[in-house]
Amino acid sequence: MIRIMMEFQNFKDKKLLVVPSVFWDYCHEKVMVMERMDGIPISNIDAIKKNKINLSELAKNGVEIFFTQVFRDGFFHADMHPGNIQVAKSGKYIAMDFGIMGTLNDQDKLYLAKNFAAFFKRDYREVARVHIESGWVPAETSIDEFENAIRSVCEPIFNKPLKDISFGKLLIRLFQTSKKFNMEIQPQLTMLQKTLLNVEGLGRELDPNLDLWVTARPFLENWLKEQIGPKNLINRIKKEFPNWVDIAPQLPTLLHAYLNNHNKDSYTIIDKDIRKSIEGIKLRQDRIILVMILLFVVIALTVLTFI
Repeated sequence: MIRIMMEFQNFKDKKLLVVPSVFWDYCHEKVMVMERMDGIPISNIDAIKKNKINLSELAKNGVEIFFTQVFRDGFFHADMHPGNIQVAKSGKYIAMDFGIMGTLNDQDKLYLAKNFAAFFKRDYREVARVHIESGWVPAETSIDEFENAIRSVCEPIFNKPLKDISFGKLLIRLFQTSKKFNMEIQPQLTMLQKTLLNVEGLGRELDPNLDLWVTARPFLENWLKEQIGPKNLINRIKKEFPNWVDIAPQLPTLLHAYLNNHNKDSYTIIDKDIRKSIEGIKLRQDRIILVMILLFVVIALTVLTFI
């Protein structure tokens, strides 16, 4: 029930996707009563055409719904086979059966978006770097070897027209290659991969000319700009500002305690040059504190300017 509540809230505007309402007064721990949906099974192409629904637009909307669930919400329908998807006569999607849902945390979403964006540019070194940075493969992995392995898998695929390339199958090949570099199994990515294959299959059944890459690329690039750009930085500073206000008065005491403890307890046997360095650090302590306070003030003023 919690799953359907979250999905209903995420798409409560019903612009692209309709999620059945739940009638809570009639629900029991073993029975869930939902709104009756009157839609056309997505596999019934003839009926969809008879209702004059644009198939090409419907296919693109399906891709947008998927990427919205993944990157905006971090919560996606992970069982999107034709039996669970209907189309309303208005052309909106109707989602059914929320028994299997996938979740992604903010770090997963960011690194996935970076990976996809790098794929679009055929920047295999960036794909390798992101895998290592995210911790999906061990930190000691040779980035050069990993890049070459990814290139050997992807280049033959990219020799085809983009519209003929399966995004889901490309991910499968990438994960298979990554396993050779001791990539840890990521359950959430396995569910994502399966769902992406379903989305591709549905989309191309509706529109054989659907180019998933062209449809998804603007969405991903705009999402990345929002996450990495200055606007997001300002929003994060605003969010953390109350915490910084609480911590700021403690900074001088914390710094003094840190330097004092390291000087007294950690260096009983140490050469003269290092002792001199510690003394130098202590002499500059007031300057460090001043710089940190000034930096804090500058950040605070920046935040207040944009509030």
